Amino acid sequence: MRLKTSLLKEPKHKELVSCVGWTTADELYSCSDDHHIMKWNLLTSETTQVVKLPDDIYPLDLHWFPKTVGGKKQSQAESFVLTSSDGTPVYSVAWGPDSEKILYTSGKQLIIKPLQPNAKVLQWKAHDGIILKLDWNSVNDLILSAGEDCKYKVWDSYGRLLYSSQPHDYPITSIAWAPDGELFAVGSFHTLRLCDKTGWSYALEKPSTGSIFNIAWSVDGTQIAGACGNGHVIFAHIVEQRWEWKNFEITLTKRRTMEVRNVVNDAVDLLEFRDRVIKASLNYGHLVVSTSLQCYVFSTKNWNTPLIFDLKEGTVSLILQAERHFLLIDGGGIYLYSYEGRLISSPKFPGMRTDILNAQTVSLSNDTLAIKDKADEKVIYLFEVLSGKPLGDGKPLTHKTDITEIALDQKGLTNERKIAFIDKNRDLYITSVKRFGKEQKVIKIGTMVHTLAWNDTSNILCGLQDTRFTVWYYPNTVYVDKDLLPKTLYEKDASEFSKNPQILCFMGNQVTIRRADGSLIHLNISPYPAILHEYVSGSKWEDAVRLCRFVKDQTMWACLAAMAVSNKDMTTAEIAYASIGDIDKVQYINSIKELPSKESRMAHILLFSGNIQDAEMLLLQAGLFYRAIQVNINLYNWDRALELAVKHKTHVDTVLGYRQKFLEDFGKKETNNRFLQYAEGLEVDWDKIKAKIEMEISKERERAAATPAVRTSVTVQR
Repeated sequence: MRLKTSLLKEPKHKELVSCVGWTTADELYSCSDDHHIMKWNLLTSETTQVVKLPDDIYPLDLHWFPKTVGGKKQSQAESFVLTSSDGTPVYSVAWGPDSEKILYTSGKQLIIKPLQPNAKVLQWKAHDGIILKLDWNSVNDLILSAGEDCKYKVWDSYGRLLYSSQPHDYPITSIAWAPDGELFAVGSFHTLRLCDKTGWSYALEKPSTGSIFNIAWSVDGTQIAGACGNGHVIFAHIVEQRWEWKNFEITLTKRRTMEVRNVVNDAVDLLEFRDRVIKASLNYGHLVVSTSLQCYVFSTKNWNTPLIFDLKEGTVSLILQAERHFLLIDGGGIYLYSYEGRLISSPKFPGMRTDILNAQTVSLSNDTLAIKDKADEKVIYLFEVLSGKPLGDGKPLTHKTDITEIALDQKGLTNERKIAFIDKNRDLYITSVKRFGKEQKVIKIGTMVHTLAWNDTSNILCGLQDTRFTVWYYPNTVYVDKDLLPKTLYEKDASEFSKNPQILCFMGNQVTIRRADGSLIHLNISPYPAILHEYVSGSKWEDAVRLCRFVKDQTMWACLAAMAVSNKDMTTAEIAYASIGDIDKVQYINSIKELPSKESRMAHILLFSGNIQDAEMLLLQAGLFYRAIQVNINLYNWDRALELAVKHKTHVDTVLGYRQKFLEDFGKKETNNRFLQYAEGLEVDWDKIKAKIEMEISKERERAAATPAVRTSVTVQR
């Protein structure tokens, strides 16, 4: 990626240009110390003087009123604010993303001041010289600062330093975020630099401009303008962006031209567009390109005949792809399209702001869309893709602390869809997007995680966890057998990736990581877990066992054990647990297989996974009241066991008998009033209790024998 710059032969202003601002993607206004405001039309290359300011006004900055305010869109920007020098040392000011704080400079200090009275002010020393320029991005919530110490720096909103540049030859006089928060531009004397949001530099230009005092990005984020010390206004647009997927590499060679290269046969195709390219995404066998007016959808099998449709809003800020459809976000809303160009849905939620959504706060799968709320950062909204309506009862997923990043898994059934997210404490959680029972089970599976990605072809999750690269081969293990989770992980030392690396993608068995210096690293993981996922999804249990025996890896056996229990195939689960030496679980599985009825077996499989309430509910619905009572006795849930016995008028003496035996074993006396009440006048006769239990088991066995087809269906057919 680089900048292609352009300058007129002669400057239009007679003094230094202090500030510039875009009204549309092709129209710019500039202000200068010569007291003139000029309008630049990039389509016609015309420059006209708009107004002459009074001689005592020296402009410093200008800002146009936004085109979209509160969901109402204007045809064009109509008014702007212009600031001038009054001698105070506040060189730069920026609004916070929530518009409830302001950030400003004071000498070498950066100060974040909330608008609420008595709220705490955050202040820290940011540079060794006077700070000349700052910017705060609403999408990524990161702060830029530049100063006379010849450095530019990236900060988070808590004042923690994320990146500091090496000293330049001259003071950094301007700095500005791109609208989507993925890039920023830096200006200095005869210097224009394009940088990634993490700080490292994509490109460096050395134009003859003098110092660049102000940088402004166009609304679509494709070009920048700079206010130059020698009276010029410099224009630059971004070219040579690259997208890769499998054997295809696509490069934006010009503003309206893409080059497609197939690295297998070195075939090259040129894609020409009517308007300039704003955003593009390449994944799942399709290239989606948005220009200022239209969207193009190409299949990687045919580059000659794209599907084209008009856009409602010209400036697309984000494109996300899933296997069956893709998502476009612009200033007007969120739109889901099929790859045939059909609008599927347009989800909405209260207070939705599309201008601050990015790839970390929006995630898409074949059936679900997840969006993190900016107004309350503990909340994730979940939508059905086909209808655009909220999932389930419409209630969003709410976490106990602020969430920073979300990601949906990509494969499998809708009822099994999982979402992983990282909160501000850097803890990694996983939960089902469908709510089963009263509340969703949100389970922590990692700590100190700062980046993550799901695999594109199987539900394998990877993340960078403190100084380790970790792969969760089967994250669903936490819902099946928590003890197994550590055995299903792959871990590798990540200290070689330097500070703050980011996972870009996880395709097949290759993970692509970008280091803090911008270099790419490709890691290969074992291909066998993905093959195991494929076998299990097709219920090919014998093939799965054969694969594990061939690989001879404890991690594979642990994954297979969890997968088998999740799919209720206890025969395979028994083999897998035996292979990792979990003999107690093998014995429990054998006891499950000996139970007389399907309902009992299913309930004990649920108990095996820790789903006590679901197991009890299944037994009660099947009329197996004794089994439900016995489950609670075995778990020492005495109050619940007695409650069920009284409610269903059976086995009260059984509960009291086991309770007495339990207290005698520990040398305790009964203190529970409820048990004391029912023990009055009731004699515990163990012979009667054993006879009743035998009768219950006999009844259950007879009922099961009457329906032989049900008896063998507990295991998934292989």
